[in-house]
Amino acid sequence: MSGKIIGITILLGSLLGGIALYYLQVYGFYEAVEDAQVELVSVVSDLPEPIAISSFDAIDAESSPIRYRACFTTDMSLALLTETYVGLDDATPRNAPNWFDCFDAEAIAAELDAGTALPFLGAKNVDFGVDRIVAITEDGRGYVWHELNDCGEKAYDGTIVGEECPKRDAE
Repeated sequence: MSGKIIGITILLGSLLGGIALYYLQVYGFYEAVEDAQVELVSVVSDLPEPIAISSFDAIDAESSPIRYRACFTTDMSLALLTETYVGLDDATPRNAPNWFDCFDAEAIAAELDAGTALPFLGAKNVDFGVDRIVAITEDGRGYVWHELNDCGEKAYDGTIVGEECPKRDAE
């Protein structure tokens, strides 16, 4: 009889642990971002500058520097944006939680591949080794996410970080 109780206790504990782990990964750490601002790096100054936006919606989590996701709209044309701000050759959006409806990584990637959306650099090193990427479509829908840059990839995979990388903050 005590073996059944121990077995049931282990199964219930595993089930509760699994549910808690799932909740924390998908919902628990995310918070709404109140700072309704999107910046792009200027070709002239090489510094981030705010752009005109509306309908801003964003989430972030302190548990990881690459969990930031945002959606917005802008009236700025892609022609103006490409002449004014630093564009990127390649960008692949990261998946967002299913409940964050406005950010569909597969649809954004398809638009980037088709050329109906263009990627821009939002900011370098928003956290050590992490850049902010902004993609804007022809119809003015915009998406933001964080991506590891070369320094971040080296630092997180254990490769020696060279002198070209910024100094890492002491934590």
